[in-house]
Amino acid sequence: MKVHQDDADAVKMVLCMDALFTVERGAAELGLAGAEKLAYRLEHGESWLNEIHEAGLLLAPRVLPKSKIGEAVTYLLNQWEKLKRTFLDAEVELSNNIAENSMRPWALGRKNWLQVGSVKAGPKVAAIASVVESCRRLKLPVTDYLLDILPGLERRTLSEVAPLTPSRWAAHR
Repeated sequence: MKVHQDDADAVKMVLCMDALFTVERGAAELGLAGAEKLAYRLEHGESWLNEIHEAGLLLAPRVLPKSKIGEAVTYLLNQWEKLKRTFLDAEVELSNNIAENSMRPWALGRKNWLQVGSVKAGPKVAAIASVVESCRRLKLPVTDYLLDILPGLERRTLSEVAPLTPSRWAAHR
């Protein structure tokens, strides 16, 4: 069976992306963080990152923009700066699965919240969702956090509120 060239190019790109995720899993399995994680990414993944970019640049002018591979290449090149950021900052994750999974319950309930009260309620719901998901990700008891920071919150200045984020609250607890 003959493989179409676009299919072979797509397979190559997917294999390169898989390699990046393998590097990311390796760093996690070793328990690396911060500078060590970044160094590990650079040592084991930078060549894969460069190969992905080069392949995308070579493919872009020769594939149809509306083809599946054309759309994938366009997406890759449009997101390139964001992807590259994972090799500049160890805190930036290669995948956005954590963010997407944490927002799934909110997305599922969206239709139920169409009648939240007013146009001003939307940003308030978003802020509450952000705080709750931050607590969950940090494995903080949401109720304890809210009971501690909410009383008297309306009387605090903006500079007094900044230290009350879930991560800072946990650090001082």
